[in-house]
Amino acid sequence: MKPSPIKNRITEMTGVDYPIVQAPMGWIARAQLASAVSNAGGLGIIETSSGDFDAIKGEVAKMHELTDKPFGMNVALAFVKGTNVIDFVIEQGLKFVTTSSGSPDLCTQVFQEAGIKVFHVVPTLDMALKALDAGVDGLVVEGGEGGGFKNPRPVSTMVLLPLIRERTDVPIIAAGGICDGPTMAAAFAMGAEGVQMGTAMLSCADSPVHNNWKQSVYDAKETDTVFLNQQGRPALRAMRTERTSELVTEISVASRELATGSSQINLSIQQLDRVTQGNTSASEQLSASANELAALARELESTMAFFKLEAGASEEPKAAAPKKAAPAAPKIAASKASKPTAAKAPEKPAKAAAPKPKPKAEGGFAFDLGEPENDALDKEFERTSAA
Repeated sequence: MKPSPIKNRITEMTGVDYPIVQAPMGWIARAQLASAVSNAGGLGIIETSSGDFDAIKGEVAKMHELTDKPFGMNVALAFVKGTNVIDFVIEQGLKFVTTSSGSPDLCTQVFQEAGIKVFHVVPTLDMALKALDAGVDGLVVEGGEGGGFKNPRPVSTMVLLPLIRERTDVPIIAAGGICDGPTMAAAFAMGAEGVQMGTAMLSCADSPVHNNWKQSVYDAKETDTVFLNQQGRPALRAMRTERTSELVTEISVASRELATGSSQINLSIQQLDRVTQGNTSASEQLSASANELAALARELESTMAFFKLEAGASEEPKAAAPKKAAPAAPKIAASKASKPTAAKAPEKPAKAAAPKPKPKAEGGFAFDLGEPENDALDKEFERTSAA
């Protein structure tokens, strides 16, 4: 016997029988799974986080063929830049969207003017309050227990959900660690009116995921997940496998090495400051370049979570190590402090053959932006000077 429909604000907004939302998992939340969820009385969602917009359009067309029940879309703002996804969603006649991976300010009003309800995914109270300021109709409150992309500082659903519930009266869909009736009931007890499930949907019979992976989910222990890339973005929770366990170690090692590299960069900049004393403009430009290098180091830290480091790659931050003095005269590209006589060719060949010693700052650091191996830094200096 089919359970009686549940009546609350979520089911009224979405038009479904049960306030159970299928999570918008990249490449997985497509027509095969989403149509099955909608036909069963829940709310199927088509993903956009794969970034494959042409394929997503095709999946939405399939949805119209496979179900006459309500369904929605997730607009992952960071993954659909440069597309007409907002217009496309409106054209489909949908009544419900979730937004994530960006500011809901970008599209909330446009969707609402088209009669679409907008729920924004939030992992913290601060983000929830910002979404409410943007005028969203409701929130998907996502705890750190959930799989996939997560906030680097995860908060459990049991802490986050009642915290946000105390601050707002809008409808809330709870996500993260929701997998069955008891966990759904617990979410409702803490103030939710709906639940979003990912892992449970991923491992169901209608999911396009390989059966071996589904079985691994069923067989997994409560400790068989790992939280990757917590020092950067995007962080994510994944199944514990041989590969993800290796990544945990690699990220830890990479973080220490990048910290060492950052210290070396700062030391080198201090030495460069000594070399360029009296040239305020050059010092400021070099400091700006140092900040850019530090930002690049942080980006590399995030990227390393997804790729296996090649042998020796972790030594790149040491590129600023001291170099032996070269016979070329020291020069600083685009610096007005350079002496005009240093740019002139000597009148007597005999004197031109005599190498001039390269100035060294304290600690033995020799600086010459004219050396071939420093071409990249030379170009960066010229770029910041032009700016």
